[in-house]
Amino acid sequence: MILLLILSSLSLWLFHELYWKRRNYPAGPIPLPFIGNMLPVIKEKPGYEAFRKWTKEFGDVYTFWMGSKPYIVVSSYKRMKETFILDGDTYADKIHQPFDEQFRGGSYGVVDTNGHLWSTHRRFALTTLRDFGFGKDLMQEKILIEVEETFKKFDEKLGVEQEIPGVFYNASANVINQLIFGYRFDKSTIDELAKLKALMEFQETIFTTFKIYVEFFAPALGKLLPGKSLDEQLAEFTVDFYKFFDKQIEDHRSKIDFDSEESLDYAEAYLKEQKKREAEGDYEMFSSKQLSNMCFDLWLAGLSTTHTTLTWITAYVLNNPEVQKKIYKELDEVIGSDRMVVTADKNDLPYMNAVINESQRCANIVPLMNSRCTTKDTVIDGVPVKKGTGVIPQISTVLLDDNVFPDPYSFNPDRFIDENGKLKKVDELVQFSVGKRQCLGEGLARMELFLFISNFFNRYEVTPSSTDPPSLQKTTMFNVTPRKIDAILRRRHT
Repeated sequence: MILLLILSSLSLWLFHELYWKRRNYPAGPIPLPFIGNMLPVIKEKPGYEAFRKWTKEFGDVYTFWMGSKPYIVVSSYKRMKETFILDGDTYADKIHQPFDEQFRGGSYGVVDTNGHLWSTHRRFALTTLRDFGFGKDLMQEKILIEVEETFKKFDEKLGVEQEIPGVFYNASANVINQLIFGYRFDKSTIDELAKLKALMEFQETIFTTFKIYVEFFAPALGKLLPGKSLDEQLAEFTVDFYKFFDKQIEDHRSKIDFDSEESLDYAEAYLKEQKKREAEGDYEMFSSKQLSNMCFDLWLAGLSTTHTTLTWITAYVLNNPEVQKKIYKELDEVIGSDRMVVTADKNDLPYMNAVINESQRCANIVPLMNSRCTTKDTVIDGVPVKKGTGVIPQISTVLLDDNVFPDPYSFNPDRFIDENGKLKKVDELVQFSVGKRQCLGEGLARMELFLFISNFFNRYEVTPSSTDPPSLQKTTMFNVTPRKIDAILRRRHT
């Protein structure tokens, strides 16, 4: 009798797990109890290969289970346009993850918040940064100062092997820190930069371990595995995170001229808006904790992804000598000297832009995009979807769509050049994501990538180290890490 009861209960439970709970969602891979569809993602290197296989099996809309939670995956540009772009407000919210609030101390920032708080601070950030020259000549001047600084560093070791990414990292950090706090890092503040780098590297690598990855999908199961838990690691990081940014903010607050109408940087503009709001009785919308989290989000948008992409572009070029020759040929024809390449040259350098586009497509540095959730009941691919359902724009599958990008794993910048030798616009190149949650730092990133890379290859003949070209292997599941690059630089113009 007891055995029959156990077998009946087990059968009912399996019926619920394997069929009943899935009946109202688009078809997709069968989830395992407790862990959902995480095993194929863990098994594949990189993890997004599992999503490509599922797209071919189930179509461009299907259901993926993270542990016990269903997410509808949208994996074609056509469907993404119908949902995230043409019906953007329905997919404007971010899916709630418990560790987000644990790390941030509540619902703060712009990456992980929703509603009025999110829209207010995204709009304020974009407007403020635009006022500082975001995408304009003033921003170009700031970036070119850092380009010149990279030249000074690289010129110290001409003709011998030197490490490339660290120089790019410091330059990118200076660009975003000028925007947020109004100053460059120098010898007196080098310790600050080292601390920030450690914070960013923690964020980049925390989800690369098997334990944390399992814990993200299936918290109860992940906590049983050996090693520090996600809670423990986030607790350590949170203390350092707030300690660093709070100090920067308070130092900034003590130096601000609140009577001046113009602001010199984002933090100053924020603190002035905070004072204005508090005078009106609003102590919540522009709180100090929100500023700390906004600083982190802006640093993440303006540094981590840009630096990583710079290393991947360099790595792809060094692994493809014929591409490098075409770059030099175009630069010699258009620039013809060691003068600075500026944004006004961009339209005259289609191949350089194509190299950057193709590098971003192949690198695919954020392969598992942040999941959204529906703000109201809706319909996707004919299937009713309730408010609050998780929806993932799987841009990896779009970037590797062999119908749009034939032989998608080959590095071929010419796919972005039309029959007239001009840069071709390809809508499916969605490296900054799509819709209302598109990357906040896209404008700055585009300018930095062009100015740093075009000037780097215009000034130097770059050859790989004596061992091998940089590795192009991707071994992590959640993100793509910066490349390690040792190269020999020689001046191209004398």
